[in-house]
Amino acid sequence: MKNLIYINVRRVLFLSLGITVFYSCERDLSEDVQFATFPINGDIFTDDPVGLTDQFFDSFDPATGANPEGFDRDDEVAFEGSASIRIDVPAPDDPDGGFIGGIFLDRGDGRDLTGFDALTFYARGSTTATIGEVGFGTDFGENKFAVTANNIRLSTDWRKIIIPIPDPSKLVQERGMFFFSAGTQSTNGFGFTFWIDELRFERLGTIGQSRPSILGGNDGRFPTTVGGSLTIDQLQQTFNLGSGINQTVIPAPSYFDFKSSDPNVAFVNELGEVTVINTGTTEITASIAGVLAAGRISVESSETAQIISIFSDLFADVPVDNFNGFFENQTTQGGVFDENGNDIIKYTNLNFVSINFFSEENRIDASEMTTLNLQIRVDETIDTGDFIRLELNNFLNGVESGSSFTIPSTELIANEFVDFAIPLSEFQGLTDRSGLGLLFFVTEGTISNISVDNIFFSAE
Repeated sequence: MKNLIYINVRRVLFLSLGITVFYSCERDLSEDVQFATFPINGDIFTDDPVGLTDQFFDSFDPATGANPEGFDRDDEVAFEGSASIRIDVPAPDDPDGGFIGGIFLDRGDGRDLTGFDALTFYARGSTTATIGEVGFGTDFGENKFAVTANNIRLSTDWRKIIIPIPDPSKLVQERGMFFFSAGTQSTNGFGFTFWIDELRFERLGTIGQSRPSILGGNDGRFPTTVGGSLTIDQLQQTFNLGSGINQTVIPAPSYFDFKSSDPNVAFVNELGEVTVINTGTTEITASIAGVLAAGRISVESSETAQIISIFSDLFADVPVDNFNGFFENQTTQGGVFDENGNDIIKYTNLNFVSINFFSEENRIDASEMTTLNLQIRVDETIDTGDFIRLELNNFLNGVESGSSFTIPSTELIANEFVDFAIPLSEFQGLTDRSGLGLLFFVTEGTISNISVDNIFFSAE
């Protein structure tokens, strides 16, 4: 540990020296300095592409399954004027590719979009369906200020789609004008067509109530040692549109201003990457354009922290057999589920279910661990008398032993993840933890729908 402290002291001294040299060399800019400016043009496609590359649709790589053949200009259909963009979404078994998607790039060095607050366009479908993803800022380069909105609903009538810009002040030189990706998940595999018209950036002035969030809006803790790292994820921002409808987008990390309450313990860069450099505790928070994001993570760095992760975004997971064993008399359905781009475990029709690491090679030796950490969200209303019982089963020399810990209804919150850090000593009777093979969630039907995330053992 002395060596680690010494190294960190050297790092701090070196950093301080660098700051001093940089500060010493800093000079005020001359009043004659002229910063480069970029065109202020919000139009992307009206009856023709506006200022885009000659091949203005740049498809995703066909090697990934993208179909580059279903994109064209349509001179027969338009919301306004004489033409629109026609996109034919292929069936999954189409020999040219099972989905369609790509980007529109600005022809020049980029555009100044700081004066706009939304990407807007009109869309209609040949049937009711959804476009999987739309957005802007994707340029097949850094994608530094990419924004994505999921599952845009189509109607057979023209409807205006509004995608808010998280922080327009960031877009001083943007080339990624439009992005979309569409498959047939919403049409049970049947191909369909949709049209886009009057595609542009606008300043609507009716977008408000910015609500950014990190970690899905939840608070978390990150027990670790010096040298540990993690990336802040589950980034979102929800706006209220002029129509009263809420629209959620997924902003790139560079829209956020991340902050560590104690950079001497851990610092965080503009990509939300946290690096732990010393023992202690610090809190990582974030904001967009001065609005504090919901969710924060407490980094707890010690000399002895150890982790065994079963299912987590924070740590490398150990292998497990499955997340739903489908035992006899079990009614529970579900398993790993993609929720807005983030993996969680979602169980429905729950009476009992287990995460299985039963096979000999996957059993967990938690002898040195002290705490079971996990997040649970009850996806329904909670009644008095509801409970979730956690059971841990150990297997040693062919003998199974187990113990349980019950979470009462008073410690659960409907539709919101709650953090639990349960001392393993609370699992009374589980005297040996050298061969853990099962983690059960039991409700006996009192609660039918739950989601679970960030399951790991820790020793602190």
